[in-house]
Amino acid sequence: MTDAVPSEGTPTPPRPSAPELRAADADRERVAEILRDALAEGRLDMEEFEERLEATYKARTYGELTPITRDLPAAPGAVPSVNLAKDSVADGSWASRVTGGEGSSTWAVAILSGFQRKGRWTVPKRFNCFAFWGGGEIDLREANFADREVEINCVAVMGGVNVIVPPGVEVVVRGIGIMGGFDHREEGVPGDPGGPRVIVTGFAFWGGVGVERKLTRAERQALKEERRRQKLDRKESRRELHASWREDVEDAHRRMTDRHHDLMRGRSDRHRDRRDRRDRRDRYDRYED
Repeated sequence: MTDAVPSEGTPTPPRPSAPELRAADADRERVAEILRDALAEGRLDMEEFEERLEATYKARTYGELTPITRDLPAAPGAVPSVNLAKDSVADGSWASRVTGGEGSSTWAVAILSGFQRKGRWTVPKRFNCFAFWGGGEIDLREANFADREVEINCVAVMGGVNVIVPPGVEVVVRGIGIMGGFDHREEGVPGDPGGPRVIVTGFAFWGGVGVERKLTRAERQALKEERRRQKLDRKESRRELHASWREDVEDAHRRMTDRHHDLMRGRSDRHRDRRDRRDRRDRYDRYED
């Protein structure tokens, strides 16, 4: 069956409005996740949760999904709504993580205290931080980058700042230390094609700025699972090799035993034949006598 092509002068059917558009499984799962959070926070009791969850999985259009979470916040201070625009999903490549624009945080200060920048955040073209008798952590493993080259400017006075970068990021260290120092161990490691370049600058007085390269928790877990799978594969291969070797040994032993039995059977048959011939000869000699 083919679609009919409208001829000239035939009006094109109107496009359905947004509430009439068909919802996908991913849309229903997003609404179900909001309902689960609301149940955990006590905004819904179990009966209301079950009713709304049933309505969610029965919904066919956006118009049916939208009222289900209208009175529930998706995040503190945010009003939930079903996203009618299909945003592109980040594929984890560096091209998807170098987003451009402005950073979500451009500075941090720790005075007799500490600060952290970690998780999903956007590193600006220049990030400034100051630590005085305190410490800070700047974790770039899950971050996006406003530019292919970003600068982390650190000032540490009797304090310390630790910069964590993921594999594939090129690191350049240009800081100055007086009775303190900057960590240069990760400098010179080539980055991935298309990966960002992180320049660590600043000043350390009786303090230090460390730079280390780490995998994310998910990547470490995936690596651990891969190693566990390889270990199981090697163990299974050794088990199969041992079973094959055992079968070969048993087969060789069986053949040897069969040959031994055949040999013994042949000797027994020859012995019986000689005895029979001797008996016949003795009977013949007695008959002659």
